[in-house]
Amino acid sequence: MKQLSWCFVLAALPGFGQPPQGSVAPIALYTQFQQPHSIAVEAAVHDELDSIMAPIGMSFEWRSLPQTNPNQVSVELAVVTFKGHCDTVNLAPIRAVTGGALGWTHVSDGIILPFSDVDCDQLRGFLQRDLLMLPASERDEAFGHAVARVLAHELYHIFANTSKHGSCGIGKSAYTAQELLADEFLFEERESLALRTTRPHAPPETVGASN
Repeated sequence: MKQLSWCFVLAALPGFGQPPQGSVAPIALYTQFQQPHSIAVEAAVHDELDSIMAPIGMSFEWRSLPQTNPNQVSVELAVVTFKGHCDTVNLAPIRAVTGGALGWTHVSDGIILPFSDVDCDQLRGFLQRDLLMLPASERDEAFGHAVARVLAHELYHIFANTSKHGSCGIGKSAYTAQELLADEFLFEERESLALRTTRPHAPPETVGASN
């Protein structure tokens, strides 16, 4: 299995042919965390992803993969694994990341699959110096927003069914720390249009947790 892998971020959502917002069923996002994580960070991920995707007409139903009923049917879905430590504990005043992907989407025989990973440890290392400049009470939310932007980029590859990147916004191939921690960071119009108009990726009918 090959993987799409980009340095510093990936994200986005499914296109359902330009339906009015709220006229289609929410997309099921099945998530799993490899390590214990911050509930505050997770909540911020949910909020920020919704704020990014709502203007495009997309909504999500968040489901825990380990707790999923194996017979549960989903019309449209993606499976997301959060690797490493998704929290802001024990940050260091240095930028530890020297390269490598913050997120990636799986590909098999040239087909983009509805499975993405987000590397929280890489993202923490890239952002930790900047996060330490924020009040401690704001760090979880800021980090959660950055995680959501990485996730949004990966979902873009899945639901726009493309390996290409945009030149600006969340759809581009590389981000700065300032963009990941900005008050607002969205898709450009071309990528938003692709998500609205591209035929949705055909996922498996059921998803269940596996060892």
